Amino acid sequence: MADPYQTLGVARGASEADIKKAYRKLAKELHPDRNKDNPKASERFSLVTNAYDLLTDKDKRARFDRGEIDGDGNPTSPFGGGYGGARPRPGGQSGGFSSQGFEFGGGGENPDMSDIFEGLFGGRQARGGGFSSGFGRQAAAKGANIDYRLKVPFVDAATLAPQRVTLADGKTIDLKLPAGVDTGTQMRLAGKGETGPGGAGDATVTIEVQPHRFFTRDGDDVRLDLPITLAEAVLGGSVRAPTVDSAVMLTIPKGTSSGKVLRLKGKGFHRKAGAGHGTRGDQLVTLMVDLPADDAALTAFVETWTGAGNPRASLGV
Repeated sequence: MADPYQTLGVARGASEADIKKAYRKLAKELHPDRNKDNPKASERFSLVTNAYDLLTDKDKRARFDRGEIDGDGNPTSPFGGGYGGARPRPGGQSGGFSSQGFEFGGGGENPDMSDIFEGLFGGRQARGGGFSSGFGRQAAAKGANIDYRLKVPFVDAATLAPQRVTLADGKTIDLKLPAGVDTGTQMRLAGKGETGPGGAGDATVTIEVQPHRFFTRDGDDVRLDLPITLAEAVLGGSVRAPTVDSAVMLTIPKGTSSGKVLRLKGKGFHRKAGAGHGTRGDQLVTLMVDLPADDAALTAFVETWTGAGNPRASLGV
């Protein structure tokens, strides 16, 4: 039986944020999709997930710290620690999903006397995985986990639009994207895997953010190259510019050159947990003067215009 603190590499007094951070790092390294030829990594992934489940359950963590249960959630003695591993996890075990380690619970469940005696004498454990009783009986195993890949449109990822997901059993759910979502983000759907004697396994959804035809991502910011006419560059004015939310009116200063960058506040991606959580990045608009080809009037004007000077003088040429 492993010590969950040692498994995650955190101190006993670690905060919930530190535990989540450690879990996300290890889960990313050990996920079966990245270690298909390394069965030991899959075993460690399971241990890391079980350790995270225990330490993020306040009741189980407190009981483990008091020595009432071990690292697998089993009672340290047949009649010690209350109801042992049979007590359901707060919020229930089905119908919910987690995003980057954050649980969203489904319906609850009340333990009855059979749950109590099963927990004491070798019955099921709420989080699965099973344990041996004093009589040598092994708890029933949960069903297999299922991995999904979900392609998310660029604009949906930026605005956190809910995604409709069809599961292997044909049922659909609306998946709420987490702030800071990016390609490679993983979301765990509790109890949405294959069914088994000990209950359903989990599902993991790996996000792939699709490229956009004119927006690009720069951290939490969105970049856009916006064409403007020569008249708009010289005289200034207001033009419509697309954003991930909707089109806005953008003011072009007089005498604008190609390459000038304008900033639209709060029109980027939602920032993930940490500094700036709850805010959004910006949209950076690079203005590009679009000159018409074979415009006789413009050609005649430039041929007689002498006010251009040398824009490369600062470069020494």
